[in-house]
Amino acid sequence: MGNCNNMDFLVLALVGFIFLGKANGAIHYYDFVLQETNFTRLCSTKSILTVNGTLPGPTITVHRGDTAFINVHNQGYYGVTLHWHGVKQPRNPWSDGPENITQCPIQPGTNFTYEVIFSNEEGTLWWHAHSDWTRSTVHGAIIILPAAGTTYPFATPDAQETVILGSWFKGDVMEIIEEALATGDEPNISDAFTINGQPGDLYSCSNETTYRWIVDYGKTYLLKVINAVMNEEQFFAIANHTLTVVAQDASYIKPITTSYIMITPGQTMDILVTANQPPSQYYMASHPFMDGVNVSYNNSTTSAIVQYNGNYSSPSIIPFPTLPAEADETAADNFTKKIRALASKEHPIDVPLEIHSRIYMTLAINERICANSSCEGPDGNALASSLNNVSFVTPSVDILQAYYRGSNNGVYRTSFPNRPPNPFNYTGDVGNNTIYPNFGTRVRMIKYGAGVEIMFQGTNIIAPENHPMHLHGFSFYLVGTGSGIFDRRTSPKTYNLVDPPEVNTIGVPKNGWATIRFTADNPGVWFMHCHLERHTSWGMDTVLIVQNGNTTETSIRPPPAYMPPCSKS
Repeated sequence: MGNCNNMDFLVLALVGFIFLGKANGAIHYYDFVLQETNFTRLCSTKSILTVNGTLPGPTITVHRGDTAFINVHNQGYYGVTLHWHGVKQPRNPWSDGPENITQCPIQPGTNFTYEVIFSNEEGTLWWHAHSDWTRSTVHGAIIILPAAGTTYPFATPDAQETVILGSWFKGDVMEIIEEALATGDEPNISDAFTINGQPGDLYSCSNETTYRWIVDYGKTYLLKVINAVMNEEQFFAIANHTLTVVAQDASYIKPITTSYIMITPGQTMDILVTANQPPSQYYMASHPFMDGVNVSYNNSTTSAIVQYNGNYSSPSIIPFPTLPAEADETAADNFTKKIRALASKEHPIDVPLEIHSRIYMTLAINERICANSSCEGPDGNALASSLNNVSFVTPSVDILQAYYRGSNNGVYRTSFPNRPPNPFNYTGDVGNNTIYPNFGTRVRMIKYGAGVEIMFQGTNIIAPENHPMHLHGFSFYLVGTGSGIFDRRTSPKTYNLVDPPEVNTIGVPKNGWATIRFTADNPGVWFMHCHLERHTSWGMDTVLIVQNGNTTETSIRPPPAYMPPCSKS
């Protein structure tokens, strides 16, 4: 009789699990094994950290509203965390991933299971390592299909294809950033850009492995482009083919027909491409958009081949796309300013009109003073970066646990300023008094439910350039951008509060400004940082802590039974 009761219990439990799955979306399971793997690129072979031995790593495919459990086994040499870029993780910062912000690293020989909760995201996102520079080889796509019983807000494409733009370094990426931080100089630039892990025909020893996308004449494809490049925004185009951009950062936009896109590190775009050209071969290509001053960067071009099925003579010269010039700010701005939310009945937006928390945030490249001018950066100092003159110092234990348990013990301070402490001519002659920032782990507290507005202000300090700013835990509305200094009287009059794009990463124009808005309805500890990796390493970061609401449903979920312990990685 006892066995029958146990069986009844198991059946009831299984039924309950199925009902839970239907109510909250399906459940998916993935195993990710972090391991060193030999790869040959640019005429030489080296060992790189990978997931499951591939570059890019495996694709996570879900439907809107699903949940994925990803068990990460670390068989590498050092501690690593993973981040699910653009996934809001409602009430669940425990699985967001930035090292020593929401968790300590997964140590070699151990494993940790992330619970990745999808809510209203639909389209393309990506995952990547969030420890030092490991994301250069540890990354992959997240494909979020429409929920069951729904479809795209455009004709269903015949097929899909993913293109991940990446960086390849001949050297060891961990050694590159560690040496740069030790000497205070700029880190080495990458040696190539890649498309789906391959540099393409314009690099040495690469033409036999160039990535090829096989297409059928007359079919329309949903091309999912992800910029996983480490330190450069990118232009991207396909020869003789029109691009129709229909989504950015897993949110639908009004379709944009264009010959090229500009995409910053961290951003994703969904693009309809119809294979309507004479069957042949055509290059797709990508090179940097770089309008910065005093900035070292890789100025090369990666390529892949769009290859039509069928019988035809291979062209003696494969058509190559015309990309904007690398410093073409006008081309970058012209594309970015076209992006507007779809804002339809099926895909509405909700821009907060009442603002309770307003932050005016300057972005700057700085210097850290070195004793006896012993460093190799400017003036014998070390390069640094800051937000509101605070260069972020990553703690040795994670902020989330310190906050959740109420045991700060000096891990962080709640004194991140809501405006620059010493106003100056941000985009003009900045003088020497703005070069040296304060250093510390300062966070900003925000009440649950607050309408938040952040005005990012680029500055002319040392090396002005476009900054791709990314916020964890939220999608936000880009309500305005402009050149020069933000004017609190006239600039808001230019805001788009009707159909601003809902995104998770934006490019703040060089010596310009960008304003975002969002509702602080996701309690937790959420990292905000520039997605140019060298700037993150130098301190262009902060943390927003959204406090709990008044109910369990508006409060951070309890932590999982196991979190990676905090110890030296």
